Amino acid sequence: MARAEELAGCLEAVLGSRGNANRVFEILELLAGREEGEDEDVLCAARTCGRLFGALLERRELFVGALPAEEASLADNYSAEDKYKIWMRHRYKDCVDCLAELMGHESFQIKELSMCTLMKFVELEAQYPLIKVEWKGTLTFPRELLKVVVDGLLPLHEDAALLISRFQEFMEYDDIRYFVTKAVTESIGQVMQRTKERPLPFYQQNVFSLISPINMPNKESDMVKFMVKQDNWEELKVSKLQAHKQAFEKMWLSFLKHKLPTGLYKKVLVILHDSILPYMNEPTLMIDFLTVAYGIGGAISLLALNGLFILIHQHNLEYPDFYKKLYSLLDPSVYHVKYRARFFHLLDLFLSSSHLPAYLVAAFIKRLSRLALSAPPEALLMAIPFICNLLRRHPACRVLVHRPHGPQDISEDPYVMEEEEPSKSKALESCLWEIQSLQNHYHPDVVKAAAVLSQFLSEMEDDISGLLELSAYELFDKEVKKKATDVPLEFEQIRGLFGKKNDIFAEHFTLD
Repeated sequence: MARAEELAGCLEAVLGSRGNANRVFEILELLAGREEGEDEDVLCAARTCGRLFGALLERRELFVGALPAEEASLADNYSAEDKYKIWMRHRYKDCVDCLAELMGHESFQIKELSMCTLMKFVELEAQYPLIKVEWKGTLTFPRELLKVVVDGLLPLHEDAALLISRFQEFMEYDDIRYFVTKAVTESIGQVMQRTKERPLPFYQQNVFSLISPINMPNKESDMVKFMVKQDNWEELKVSKLQAHKQAFEKMWLSFLKHKLPTGLYKKVLVILHDSILPYMNEPTLMIDFLTVAYGIGGAISLLALNGLFILIHQHNLEYPDFYKKLYSLLDPSVYHVKYRARFFHLLDLFLSSSHLPAYLVAAFIKRLSRLALSAPPEALLMAIPFICNLLRRHPACRVLVHRPHGPQDISEDPYVMEEEEPSKSKALESCLWEIQSLQNHYHPDVVKAAAVLSQFLSEMEDDISGLLELSAYELFDKEVKKKATDVPLEFEQIRGLFGKKNDIFAEHFTLD
C-alpha cells in the first residue's frame, strides 16, 4: 500500500510540474523489477506508467517526429520546450522497452498488464500521433509499437497461447487486424531466416494460435470497427478489403512456406477450406504447401488431398495426379486407423462425380475389396455398403459383379494390386470374388451385408453416415444386448403301431 501511495505521489509530481520530471526514474526503476519477489511493485509501476505517459500523450508533451539522440538534443539548437519533450519521449521509449521485456515475465498477471498497457499506448499514439505528418497520405498509425506487442506474443521457447487468447479482443478492430497480419509476416521472415529452415515448435505454434482465429470480412461494407480513423482514412490501404486480403494471403504463405512441426500440418489443413482459402486472392498458391503436406503420410496426406480437391473444384486448379495420389493412400491400415471415418467420408466425396471413368472407379472398388479380406467386422459393415454405393453410382462397374466365369480366387485374378497407376491395374477385367468370400465370414452381420451383392442392387444408395464411426465395442455391445428368441422347434405327435396315440410318448420334439 505504501508503495502505491509513493508511486501516486511521483505521478502527481511529474504531471504537476516539469521541475519534477526526474522523478519519472523512480517509476521506471520499479517497473524494471530488478529485485526478486517484487511482482506487486512491478504491477503498480506498470499501472502508473500507463497513466503517466497516457496523460503526456493526450497533452502532447512528447516530441513529435524522428527522435534525436538524447545527447544531441542537449547540444543542438533546440528550445527548452523541445528539449523537455525529447527527454520525456526517451523516457517513454524506456517505458515501452521495459513493458516489452515484461511480456516475457514468468507471472501471467504481469504479462497481461504489460500487453494491455502497450495496447493502450497504441490507441493513444493512433489518436495523438508521434509521427510527423509531412504529406496528406502519411500513415500515422503506430505500426512499430504494435510490432513490439506482436513480437512479445511470439516467444521462441514457450507457449504463449493464454496471452494470445487475451489479445484476441483487440483483433476485432479492422485496423489492428490489418497491421498485426503485416507484423506477423515481418516476424516470420526475421525469425525463420535465422533458423535455416529448422522448425521452431513453440514459435510456430504461437504464430498459428495468433493467426488461426482471424475473422476476415466478406465485403468492404463489413469493415466498420476501427480503433482509430485518421482524417484521410478512406484514401489509405487499411480501409480497403483488397489490401486486407493481400496482407492475409502474404502472411499465410510466408508461414506455410517453412517446414512445420508435424502436428501443426494437421491443424492448418483442418481450417484451410473454411478460414483461409475463401479469403485469399489466389488460393491456388497453396499448392506447394499441400504437395509437401501430402508427402507426410497418414491423415495429413488425406487432409492435403481434401485441400487439393477444393482447389480443383472451386478454383479450377489442374492437378492430373489427384486420383493417383488418392489411390496410393489405400493400404491395409485404412480399415484400422483412428481417422477411418474421416477417410471414408472424404473418399465418398472424392468419388461422388458420375463422370469419373469406369476404370478408375473399378480400381478403387477392387483395392477396397482386396483390403477388406483382412479388415475387422466393424470396418466391413461400413466398407461393403460403401462399395455397393460405388457400383450404384457407376453402372459401368457392375461388370465386376456380373461376370459368371471370372476369377474365383487371388491366383486367377488379373487385377494387379501393386500397380500404382489405376489405369494399368486391370481392375475392369476382374470380379468381386473377395466380397463373395466374405459371405462365409464368421460374423453374421458381415455375411448379411456381403449377401446384398448376390441380389439385384437397388437404385437408392445406402446411408453409411451411421456406420462410419462404428467401433468393435459397439458391435459387441449390440450383440450382447440382443434379446434371446425362442429356438424354432418342429412338433410331431408319435402314434402307435395302428395309428393310435402312444400313451408312453405323448410328444416328440426335434430341433429344426
